[in-house]
Amino acid sequence: MEPAAGNPNYIMVPPPPAPAVEPQPLASTHRRPIFSFPRRPAFRVTSEFDSDSAIFLQKISCKLLDSLAKFKFSFNHNSKGDISEPQISFVSKHLSLHYDLEDHNALVKTSIDVGPRLQLTAAHDVKAQQGEVTMVAKVADPGYSLELSTPVPSVGLPKTTFRFPVGEFSVQEKEEEEVKNLLSVSGILKGQILNGVCSAQYKDEELKLRYGYKDDEMSFLPILSLPSNSLSFAFKRRFGPSDKLSYWYNCDSNYWSAVYKRTYGKDFKFKAGYDSEVRLGWASLWVGDEGGKAKTAPMQMKVQFMLQVPQDDIKSSVMMFRIKKRWDF
Repeated sequence: MEPAAGNPNYIMVPPPPAPAVEPQPLASTHRRPIFSFPRRPAFRVTSEFDSDSAIFLQKISCKLLDSLAKFKFSFNHNSKGDISEPQISFVSKHLSLHYDLEDHNALVKTSIDVGPRLQLTAAHDVKAQQGEVTMVAKVADPGYSLELSTPVPSVGLPKTTFRFPVGEFSVQEKEEEEVKNLLSVSGILKGQILNGVCSAQYKDEELKLRYGYKDDEMSFLPILSLPSNSLSFAFKRRFGPSDKLSYWYNCDSNYWSAVYKRTYGKDFKFKAGYDSEVRLGWASLWVGDEGGKAKTAPMQMKVQFMLQVPQDDIKSSVMMFRIKKRWDF
């Protein structure tokens, strides 16, 4: 507070010192290079061998333009070093090119989004001078779309497919020797009935009726084909988180098959089964996820061992294996 004027006991208190100002660092004298070179793209090499065919499959791929496109070179070779089916591929979001070096043929595919509700795709075989053009239009949300597909050069009316949430319906013109310009109709309908899914599929003058029931421990799937009245069913039973048994039976032919599967963690799977139609028993062991990629497997490697035992000739049993390894550079 301000003191009273003329007060002899007043002592002037000096103001507090100003805060010290930290010295600012000098501007860096480092300059960016005038020319910058892009980083080397990461290469991926995948090798696969199947003892049944004794063929090696080799793939070399890399991503380009900050992963906007992908280049791949693949070929097969046997133990003698003979190379077959060499192919070069260039794949991007809207354009893909596959060139067969042995056949000197190219397959070109393209896809273009024309607005939020219309998509055009086209494929062309250069050597055969044939292709296909497809247009997909989203009629309404959710799940309603209309698809028109026609070969190039066109030989008739385009195939029309209408999809909706519970199925789809297709009409296609098909030529036969006796009747020309015949319309072929196919479709499928699905619905929820009695805690299961019921579907009816019609194609090539055959109607298949399916009913699928599934819970945490069991699933049941009977299939009836009309007009042949052929009946078959599949049954699956889960005994625990790692054990499952599958059984399929055809009532007309009395053929049946059974498969037992046991998993050990995520990367090991054992399967054994029997097929009465070919009279063959088999057992296989997977190291690495059977349906996954080699990237997710331990050491980026998948291995399968399989034993096949014919019922009529046990001495001719065969042990086969398949291995797939990936390297990243």
